[in-house]
Amino acid sequence: MKTRVTFGVVGAIVVVVVLFFCPPIVAQLCMMALSVIAAQEFTAAVAGKDGRHLQVAAMLLALGTSMASARNSYNEYWLRAMLLAGVVVLFAILLRCHKKIGFTEIAGAYFGGIIIPYMLMSLIRMFTMTEANGKVYILIPLLAAWGSDTFALFAGMAFGKHKLAPVISPKKTIEGSVGGVAGAVVLMVLYGLAVNALADAGMSIALCVAIGLFGAVLGQVGDLSFSIVKRKVGIKDYGKIFPGHGGVLDRFDSVIFVAPAVELLLHLFTTLGI
Repeated sequence: MKTRVTFGVVGAIVVVVVLFFCPPIVAQLCMMALSVIAAQEFTAAVAGKDGRHLQVAAMLLALGTSMASARNSYNEYWLRAMLLAGVVVLFAILLRCHKKIGFTEIAGAYFGGIIIPYMLMSLIRMFTMTEANGKVYILIPLLAAWGSDTFALFAGMAFGKHKLAPVISPKKTIEGSVGGVAGAVVLMVLYGLAVNALADAGMSIALCVAIGLFGAVLGQVGDLSFSIVKRKVGIKDYGKIFPGHGGVLDRFDSVIFVAPAVELLLHLFTTLGI
């Protein structure tokens, strides 16, 4: 626990330094690196020891997908190219190695190399959405996801009696889940009020409530989704890159689901003028 808390504090400091004291390219490169590592972790989990070539392919696809997502122009064409490249490359591997691997491994590599990086890079797309509020936006899914986790932990410890998903995650409770959602909504409203006062971010209360609600629910779904994959393949953690936390997917499992939802909500509320 001490290692986990210490690394969490150090990680928070690093995030602040990268976002507020470094050029935007540093944040982009960091997220690209995390995307590539996440692709390797997921593909290694689903493809096993016979899928080393799939891991390499997934990492290269993740690099291309994350680069496409980080570009300010023509990213739509780059992403289309990566969708096609993923299909061609992975099916070429299947045709060559069909005795060792099957479609399940190919599908896992595609998800790891294309889908996960695209979802993670929502953070960078929000970061570059507006010059004024990008730094405010990128923190939203992190606060919604990890804030919900924290509130769910304490609510579960205080009130938890009914198991939420006993097979997938035995320690999670329904009471903790509800506490996580309520806590995330309150946290996002407070964050919205703070950034409106300090940076004139223009975040409405309705937007803050929507982000807190959907962010918390999707964060819990993301957490359980990546947990069930670990259960299915028989591993404890996806990796060891973060001391006390595990791999990229162990730390960002909820963020992967929350970030694209927050990106969509920001676009929707901006379009509607809410």
